[in-house]
Amino acid sequence: MGGLVGMPLLEVENVVSGYGRTDVLHGVSISLERDEIVTIIGPNGAGKSTLFKTIMGYLIPSAGKILFSEEDVTQLKPNQKVEKGIAYVPQLDNTFPSLTIQENLEMGGFSKDREALQNGIETAYVTFPILGERKSQRARTLSGGQRQMLAMSMALMTEPALLLLDEPSAGLSPKVAEEVFSQIQSLHQKGIGILIIEQDAHRSLNISGRGYVLALGQNHFDGSANTILNDPQIKEAFLGG
Repeated sequence: MGGLVGMPLLEVENVVSGYGRTDVLHGVSISLERDEIVTIIGPNGAGKSTLFKTIMGYLIPSAGKILFSEEDVTQLKPNQKVEKGIAYVPQLDNTFPSLTIQENLEMGGFSKDREALQNGIETAYVTFPILGERKSQRARTLSGGQRQMLAMSMALMTEPALLLLDEPSAGLSPKVAEEVFSQIQSLHQKGIGILIIEQDAHRSLNISGRGYVLALGQNHFDGSANTILNDPQIKEAFLGG
């Protein structure tokens, strides 16, 4: 594993967060080392997406703190988190449907100068050749898998150190989901830390080093991916048997 040993890229410490006066997260703690893939699983309503929105700054926690590269980023806004090196691919509404692939990538790298923007687009087309072949095609005409690849490419335009992926295989066929997860592994090999929320827990845990199980807005279990995959109680409660 790359990076500095003992210095997590991300630390979420006892975070309480939610919407208005309704708390969804009740003291959740997670961490992620540099270059690591970590999967978060749990039933609907466990608070997984709320956790991502809190990490990204769309929600500000009422208690606890968030450290990124040992810097307290708890109160920062989403654009400030992006500047620090965090990128987020939401499950829904993650591309601009009426814009072309090329225009979507330009939107993803809007803060870059012209040379950096062009380099980022060329890298996206090398990483996902199908996007380069269809760069003039509007996002709304893409398949689910192609749209997911575009959404990830848009996030990568900011050259993040940490990538948050919310349900990257949602609505995809098993074959296309396999392709997307193969690309996630490739991104990981480039040194990006990746935190994944995923209903297809088996597929995601199989490419992860560790995992967390959330339930009712609290930490239920954490350990190596293999431990979670093979724990009888977790399998029955969260992995479908």
